[in-house]
Amino acid sequence: MSGICVGVVTIPRMRVSEQIMAVLGPDPVWSDQHEGMSGQVMRVTGAAGVFYVKQGPIAVAEHERLRWLKRWAAVPGIVAFDGQSLVLADVGAPSLETAAPPEIGTVLGRVLRGLHAIEVGECPFDERLDVRLARAGTRVRGGLVDADDFDEDHAGCSPQEVLDRLIAERPAEEDPVVAHGDYTPGNVLVPPVGDPVLIDVGGLGVADRYLDLAIAVRDLRADFGPPAVDDFFAAYGLDVLDERKLGYFRLLDEMF
Repeated sequence: MSGICVGVVTIPRMRVSEQIMAVLGPDPVWSDQHEGMSGQVMRVTGAAGVFYVKQGPIAVAEHERLRWLKRWAAVPGIVAFDGQSLVLADVGAPSLETAAPPEIGTVLGRVLRGLHAIEVGECPFDERLDVRLARAGTRVRGGLVDADDFDEDHAGCSPQEVLDRLIAERPAEEDPVVAHGDYTPGNVLVPPVGDPVLIDVGGLGVADRYLDLAIAVRDLRADFGPPAVDDFFAAYGLDVLDERKLGYFRLLDEMF
């Protein structure tokens, strides 16, 4: 800790309330070297245990979605939330990406099939294209899209060029499901006992199923090869694949 000011404790990269510090225990060790959990998040280890702390708008979004999603899926436990910082319990399990079991595609497909089976009308969060494209436009105008991080087949494009393509090539119809929003092998934890655990759900909401399919296929194909992709689709249960939509939603993910 580098200092204290009126109920707020300042640590590298984060300022957290004394309420949150009381939960974490004395002399916690903060680290941003950890697996998964995109966004502003730190791993905290101390006498009280191991926790993950998220902060800002993503913490608010994740808190809302975790409270809702826990009715249908295994998620990390919420330890504390003060309106700005979210403290999550450590699941104590590796991700599918790290564990890399031979059946990785099957597990990823099965978990996603269960998530997409939730009744859309039950979900209060909207992540359809109107919402995502508006958010993408805000990010482009704010200079928040890193073109250097684009996939190889989009290299050389500017963020505005990608946004223009997304608007021009927008699918005529959406096939809405309850989507994770960042469905990668790194965001599914696999404890030795019990169901796989979904993490990083701040972008969860009603969206086209291809939002999740595109990201999952991209990562499986790159890291585990075509057989894992085949296993994924077999477990998910998709008979006909829309390659155009797959490409569109992979392009959309470049904005985030």
